[in-house]
Amino acid sequence: MWQHLWVSVIGRRAVSALGLANRLLPDHLKREDAAYAAQPVFENQLLEATDETMTKKKPNLRVVSLIASSTEILNALGAGKLQVGRSHECDYPPSVLDLPAITRPKFSVRGGSAEIDKRVRTLVEKGLSVYEVDADALEALHPDVILTQDQCQVCAVSLRDVEKAVCKLLHADPRIVSLHPHTLDDIYRDIGAIADAIDDPQAGKKLVASMKKRFAAIRDKVADQPRKRLAFIEWVDPPMSGGHWMPELIDIAGGESVFGTTGQPSPWITLKDVAAADPDVIVIAPCGYDLEITQREVRPLARYAIWQQMRAVREGNVFLADGNAFFNRPGPRLVESCEILAEIMHPDVCDFGLRGEAYVKYKMARAGVIEKVA
Repeated sequence: MWQHLWVSVIGRRAVSALGLANRLLPDHLKREDAAYAAQPVFENQLLEATDETMTKKKPNLRVVSLIASSTEILNALGAGKLQVGRSHECDYPPSVLDLPAITRPKFSVRGGSAEIDKRVRTLVEKGLSVYEVDADALEALHPDVILTQDQCQVCAVSLRDVEKAVCKLLHADPRIVSLHPHTLDDIYRDIGAIADAIDDPQAGKKLVASMKKRFAAIRDKVADQPRKRLAFIEWVDPPMSGGHWMPELIDIAGGESVFGTTGQPSPWITLKDVAAADPDVIVIAPCGYDLEITQREVRPLARYAIWQQMRAVREGNVFLADGNAFFNRPGPRLVESCEILAEIMHPDVCDFGLRGEAYVKYKMARAGVIEKVA
C-alpha cells in the first residue's frame, strides 16, 4: 500500500502518489510502501514518550530515516531529537521538515495519477531505481543508524539504494535497519526493531501496547453493530484496492473487506469488479494524496454509468479520505486510520472527531458524458 505512492508536486505541496507500487511491478516483484504530501496535523495520542528519555540514554546517536513511516515511529518512540536527516517524503510530525532531505525522485513529479503511474512504470520496466540518495549529504550527517525498507523498490528509497550510498561513505559505518511490513504484527515487529536500534526497547514495547489497546477499544465499540462490506480503493487510475494490513483495519473497525487479503499485495481491480461486489460502503484514499487532491482525482468517475449505478454511490455511502496521512504508512497513525473506518461504518456509536478533516462524504459532480467501462 503502504504503500502505493507516486510523487506529485503541486505548488509547495509534494504528493507521493507512489502508492501504486504494487501495480507497476511484475508479479514476482509486487510490493508497496509510503508517501509525501502536506497533510493536516492531528495530535497523535501515541506521541507520549519524551525526547528527554531518549537523549539521556544515547545523547550522541544520530539517526537518518529514509521512509515516512519510520520517521513517524521514531518520533512516537520519543526519539525525534535523534533524527538528523530524512527522505523527501517525510513530513510528519511537522518538525521534521526542518531536517535536510537527502533523497529525491528520478522522474517528473507533476501531473495526475495516470501520468505519474506511466512515468514510474517506465523506470521500473527498464530496471532503474525510482529514487536516489545523495551520498555526499548522507556522509555529512555522520549517521549511526539509517532506517529504510526492503518491501518496495518504487514506493520509497529501497535497501539497495541505501546500501549503494553507504558504500561511498568514508567516515561512517552506520547500522542499517530495513523494515518489511505486511501485517499489523509486522508493524509491531518493526517498531521493536527501531526501538532496539536506538537502545530503548521499552519505548517500543510501550508504543506497541498503546496501539493494541486502542485497537481493542475500537473493536469493543463496534462489537454489537452489523458488519458492513467495505471496498477500499487506494488508487484511482488505474484502480487498486488495499491489501497488506488494510483488511485487518477494516475487520477491527467492524467491517468486511470486499477486496484484498491480509498480508498480501494490494490487488488490481476494475469498476466492474466494484459493481459486481456491491459493497455497502466505498472508501477512496489514494496513497500520497490529501483530501484536496483526492477530490480532484475522483471527478472523472462521474462520467461512468457503472459508477453512477452502484448502490453505495446512489445511497450516499462513498467517502474520500486523506490517503497520505492515513492508511498507507505502516506506523502509529494506523490507529487513527482504523478510527476513520469505524466512524464511517458505524457513526451511531463511533465519533473520534476525524470527520471533515481526515475524511469527507463524496459528492458526485454533474455527470456530463457517460462512458462505458471495458
